[in-house]
Amino acid sequence: MAALWVLRALRGLCGAALFLSQLSVLSGRAGSLMTTKLSQPQSTLAKSLTSTSTNTPYFKAAESTEIPPYMIKCPSNGLCSRLPPDCMTCNTNYSCIYGKLATFDCKVKPHVHCVDENNHEQENFTINMTCQFCWQLATSDYVCTNSTNCMTVSCPRQRYNATCTVRDHIHCLGNRVFPKMLYCNWTGGYKWSTALALSITLGGFGADRFYLGQWREGLGKLFSFGGLGIWTLIDVLLIGVGYVGPADGSLYI
Repeated sequence: MAALWVLRALRGLCGAALFLSQLSVLSGRAGSLMTTKLSQPQSTLAKSLTSTSTNTPYFKAAESTEIPPYMIKCPSNGLCSRLPPDCMTCNTNYSCIYGKLATFDCKVKPHVHCVDENNHEQENFTINMTCQFCWQLATSDYVCTNSTNCMTVSCPRQRYNATCTVRDHIHCLGNRVFPKMLYCNWTGGYKWSTALALSITLGGFGADRFYLGQWREGLGKLFSFGGLGIWTLIDVLLIGVGYVGPADGSLYI
């Protein structure tokens, strides 16, 4: 009886051990399954982030294609010696002798293309020009602003402050834009021949003064019959020598 009881106890222990082993196996599978399910969204998120960062386009800095302002004045593939001064950089020598011919080494600016006499492209070249400053040039070598607020017919003759700019094909030393005092020399369109003809023929009625814009003097001559002829003769002489001019202070044409 004792042996039978021991045998049954051993069977019970074996069954309990088998149950516990199966339970541990099942719990291990369930834990691995849960870990796998939880790791899948993280791996998916990581992949999506990786793919997003990988597929993000790389924008390069746009290269500057802006054309310099001086290119408007620079002809393409022209002679280097005939380029405007704005298209080149020269090593000017201010110790040259005034009025004498001087040679300067020059180099074209970026984006400027020019050739020599043999149609070969070059960057470094020499130019010949007279040694003088820009404000010493002849009046035909620069253009100045005009003033319509000064009197051209006055004693002494009036001057005005003008801003002058050297022409593109002229080379000189110093600033190419400079101030200068000039005589008033603008015109309003009045003709000297017309004023003189009116003074001779209809001067007794003040027609010459009306034509020149001097309506007060014209009324005086009209109602005084030309100052009984004396005023008319004086105006003929004054207009003839150019002493009496337009009321706006301009020159005759």
